[in-house]
Amino acid sequence: MNAERLEAFPAARFIKEIGRGRKGARSMSRDDARQLYAAMLEGRVSDLEMGAIVLAMRIKGESVEEIAGFLDAAEAAIDKLTSPPGPYAPVIIPSYNGSRNVPNLTPLLASLLAREGVPVLIHGVSADPGRVTTAEILQCMGIGPATGHDQAHGGFARRAPVFMPIEVLAPRLAGLLALRRVLGVRNSTHTLVKMLQPFDGPALRLTSYTHPEYLEMLTAYFTTAAPAERGDAFLMRGTEGETVANAKRAQQIEWFHAGTRTVLVQKQDPVDDLPPLPPQSDASTTALWIQSALEGREPVPAPIAAQVEHCLHISKQLRQTQVFHDDSRHTGQAR
Repeated sequence: MNAERLEAFPAARFIKEIGRGRKGARSMSRDDARQLYAAMLEGRVSDLEMGAIVLAMRIKGESVEEIAGFLDAAEAAIDKLTSPPGPYAPVIIPSYNGSRNVPNLTPLLASLLAREGVPVLIHGVSADPGRVTTAEILQCMGIGPATGHDQAHGGFARRAPVFMPIEVLAPRLAGLLALRRVLGVRNSTHTLVKMLQPFDGPALRLTSYTHPEYLEMLTAYFTTAAPAERGDAFLMRGTEGETVANAKRAQQIEWFHAGTRTVLVQKQDPVDDLPPLPPQSDASTTALWIQSALEGREPVPAPIAAQVEHCLHISKQLRQTQVFHDDSRHTGQAR
């Protein structure tokens, strides 16, 4: 069986289509993209072909069908987490950027949600040279990384945010992320990890973009290609790449539900009076300030408080809808 899994995957026919430059390349179908990315995750694509695929996609850019196929393969390769019981569906927060210039308040968002009883899963990188990661701040708050599903569910039960490194959550995807150190450029996996839904039931994904072309692609994916049974998504421009609302002025946040797009938060104009923020952006200072905000000694920035309320509302709605469908299915089976 192992020999069969490691059988070489002939990628030349795909490279021939995607490798003709931005103007001449043609996009793959969703199924072809799924097959190719599954083979990449399984280590069945040679190093030479892998480099060609990564660079071809970097130049061409991913179509909606391609990103959908890649994500189908990526989620199939994950050992999915069981959705915990309770009134809220899980909220998933990808954290792959950290912060360079402003304090990273992703742990504040996650903590505010978790203490209300929401199962909050943060996944991402533990460290990034020159940036302050969410994992580093959580460590300063006494919250270490989860090394498996049991630890993650223990955190959910304690109403604490759970951070799971991508190497633990999806080791095969972590391997493709690491290609950046070899090739010097990002690849499609850097987009996919921010779209992952690693639970076995519906969940709310917080997603972000940094470049306008990704706004267009992600919008098209969530309105036309995302499986409705996997849950909903919020989409916003990232705060230095993170999916936490900008404390200084709100970004637009859009909600995607069953192919329908709704604006939840309008973009806010610049304001003169800035909210109180951590005096420095290092991990320990940010962690101490977040603890003060959680204890009520510092005000939670209004854009983040609004983001929390929207997450609570949609997370509860998702869970209620899931329970209704489950009850209806069981009633139908009984008849």
